[in-house]
Amino acid sequence: MTPISDIKVSIIVPVYNVELYLEKCLLSLVNQTLQDIEILVVNDGSKDQSQQIIEKFQQEYPNKIFGFIKENGGLSDARNFGIDRAKGQYLGFVDSDDYVSATMFEEMYNLAEKHNAQMAICNLQKVDENGKVTQKLTQLPNFPEKIILENNLSVFSDISYFACNKLFKKELFQNKRFKKGIHFEDIELIPQLLLECETLAFTANYHYQYLERQDSISKTHTTKGLDILNAVKTVSEKFNQSRFSNQKKALKDFQILEGVYTFLAYLAFVKEETDFYNMSKKMDNFIETNGLKTKDIFQYKRFGKNYLLSLSTRKKIYYILSLLRFRKIVRILT
Repeated sequence: MTPISDIKVSIIVPVYNVELYLEKCLLSLVNQTLQDIEILVVNDGSKDQSQQIIEKFQQEYPNKIFGFIKENGGLSDARNFGIDRAKGQYLGFVDSDDYVSATMFEEMYNLAEKHNAQMAICNLQKVDENGKVTQKLTQLPNFPEKIILENNLSVFSDISYFACNKLFKKELFQNKRFKKGIHFEDIELIPQLLLECETLAFTANYHYQYLERQDSISKTHTTKGLDILNAVKTVSEKFNQSRFSNQKKALKDFQILEGVYTFLAYLAFVKEETDFYNMSKKMDNFIETNGLKTKDIFQYKRFGKNYLLSLSTRKKIYYILSLLRFRKIVRILT
């Protein structure tokens, strides 16, 4: 067994009713080229055969897989449970229906150590249930391995705030945890962690494979999407208390990307007209409260390119239809 002091990375895997996908996920983790790791598998009250799969892996890999069972408390609660028990120098998070490349944690750990970075980031891609890549999600195009945040604060508003494609220095979580009982917990916490960083490390390799499940795609979008706006509000408050508080453009761009475009992408699939009406009103209030101008929203640039123009045709249509529907609501309201 690896001594506690030598554990380089703790990988936290929340599990809830994923018997069809869990084995592939855990196989990708026990076969990591980085040996000095622990894999904390947190069964968050699953009612299927997930626990039997966890126990099988525990028996086969007793020095790597450490299983826990807890009452269902949601993704944030399961991640926090793992954080509280993690012994590694760095923390990583993998969703139990996804999987990763064999070299993911070795490369990210080595980059973080090489550049004394508090956070390492890799590219990720969406895959279907047959393993076919459906979308490449490039995170920091044309950026170097080492990124000094103070000199590249545009990163704050440009990157995608997934927890799963990042490696975090454990100390970042000393006084911070994922907020329980909300959706879009990554948008609420990860930007706050980023603000604590001095240096980031980046690899352009697509290490993380994000499974786009059919049952997830077809889920109805509801008012739970308002948690996006609440998350952005929380981050905005923390930004204004940070050492970057005078960098207003970075904050405004973050509010546009996450509070407008991410919210619109969600809003586009809200079918209930009443929910859409209420959520549109909330977004209009968000835009007004934060002093965001229509011109700024349409001219927002991500990595130096106009965000709307850089989208695929299908996504442009989603955004435009959602904007038109949203503007119709706003006209009615005013």
